[in-house]
Amino acid sequence: MIGLISATAAGAAARDRLAAAWPGRTRVYGGPVGDAVRTAFAECDRLVCFLATGAAVRLVAPLLDDKRTDPGVVCVDEGGRFAVSLVGGHGGGANELARAVGEVLGAEPVVTTATDAVGLAGLDTLGLPVEGDVAGVSRALLDGEPVALRAEVAWPLPPLPVGAEGAYGIRVTDRTVEPSEGEVVLRPPSLVVGVGASRGAPVDEVLGLVEDALREAGLSAASVAELATVDAKAEEPGIVGAAERLGVPLVTYAADALAGVEVPNPSDAPLAAVGTPSVAEAAALVRGGELLVPKRKSAAVPAMATCAVVRRPGRGRLAVVGLGPGARDLVTPRARAELRRASVLVGLDQYVDQIRDLLRPGTRVLESGLGAEEERARTAVEEARRGQAVALIGSGDAGVYAMASPALAEASDDIDVVGVPGVTAALAAGAILGAPLGHDHVSISLSDLHTPWEVIERRVRAAAEADLVVTFYNPRSRGRDWQLPKALAILAGHREPSTPVGVVRNASRADESSRLSTLAALDPATVDMMTVVTVGNTATREIAGRMVTPRGYRWQEDPASRRSPAASSLTSGSGTSVSLTSGSRTSASETSASDKSEENL
Repeated sequence: MIGLISATAAGAAARDRLAAAWPGRTRVYGGPVGDAVRTAFAECDRLVCFLATGAAVRLVAPLLDDKRTDPGVVCVDEGGRFAVSLVGGHGGGANELARAVGEVLGAEPVVTTATDAVGLAGLDTLGLPVEGDVAGVSRALLDGEPVALRAEVAWPLPPLPVGAEGAYGIRVTDRTVEPSEGEVVLRPPSLVVGVGASRGAPVDEVLGLVEDALREAGLSAASVAELATVDAKAEEPGIVGAAERLGVPLVTYAADALAGVEVPNPSDAPLAAVGTPSVAEAAALVRGGELLVPKRKSAAVPAMATCAVVRRPGRGRLAVVGLGPGARDLVTPRARAELRRASVLVGLDQYVDQIRDLLRPGTRVLESGLGAEEERARTAVEEARRGQAVALIGSGDAGVYAMASPALAEASDDIDVVGVPGVTAALAAGAILGAPLGHDHVSISLSDLHTPWEVIERRVRAAAEADLVVTFYNPRSRGRDWQLPKALAILAGHREPSTPVGVVRNASRADESSRLSTLAALDPATVDMMTVVTVGNTATREIAGRMVTPRGYRWQEDPASRRSPAASSLTSGSGTSVSLTSGSRTSASETSASDKSEENL
């Protein structure tokens, strides 16, 4: 819960904007400000104080106890210009809260945490339990001192400027080791504990068995990712309670799935009881891994619980990221987050140059030139299979004529794949032209480097016959100068010469240019590979210098109005289709109820 405290009318107005933007996540504290801060500090995970920083410091300072448990506090000035991460930047979540407040209120987030200021990943922000000398190792990273990474368990980490040797160290392990001087230990969630239990097994017996098994094997409970069992035990109180007290999820599997897992210690008892010869070992091993602790029974007489422990290897992570059409403000926040999360970046050299400043220090960049798409896809997948956190970048949306398709063709289920959507060239060009994609539309690439022209031509003909708005990607290059004229000729066989055509070059970039033409007047020689060409359908019109395809489904009854380049069939909010024709009267006809809903488009 986020506590909101204000002292003035202006602060209360900004406070109420936050509360409205985050329903269910905030609680407003009224009354005397000092009392409100003290109460909110005790009850909430984070606080936003609409106060001067000096006043907030004096109120919060006596309440501070431990940065690992204190709530994060953000201070917003009277004018709503700045959202200051005051205390608890990492542990209390104040840095992220300041950024989130800034997005809602239009305030500038002020983050002074040293690692954030220089773009380093904070060791206490990696999402892993951390022990040891966090301050000392972080300071060494900031000062450029040698820091060694000792990964006993491979795990995809964000970029860290580390090496093989150094006076300071970061150890990634699920073993119960004590950090040495100048060392930080990160606990990856690499352990899965399979659990079986008789009906009515006490939670203390199940939990004690798990804790004893981990301790005797020298394994850290902080690295337990989940408890796993058979579906029939999904609501067994002893197992459910053990998972809750360990603070991990309980995952269950069907008996037939567990029965197919090869285990070293099968038994007839669980086979008769729940339909599988193994519960603990099979549930731990069902998704693969190394069996560290074979099935063992609890010490009670009779024993009512069993467990086994498996180490699952860290899965590499591949994020396929769309960077948008080129403008920096069209790179989505999700794309920025993935770029900062990746320890390895793979991409076309010119795209890497666009976002190089968004990468964290220590990111390994693997770039190549034009025409190496398959090689980049293979490289990204191979790096992910090595346990790395990888970002593979492409322009626009990575799934549209970009890197997602070749990458996913290479990837198997041994890595995690995340798709990050981006603004496509068709959408960017459409926004510049007006609303050419207001009804059904299709995108077609005219490049025959990977697709035979016969296939492309068949698709263009189908789009022409179906009266779809068509956006042409890769329309013309020096070596391919006849494909666009051929495609336009096919469309001309089904559409009037006056059909609007929009031409946008370098959409959203500094040298962006656009123009409207017609199917008859467009000169293909003015088009190149940096251009997107959008050809309207028989309803598309030019209105006030903009290209518009109406949403309505019903054709105008007057054939002449359909062919007039100045006419437009527009759907009004009341559900009537209004025909606008230069120099003529307006007429209306009723549309169907489904035309009123965007869900039907």
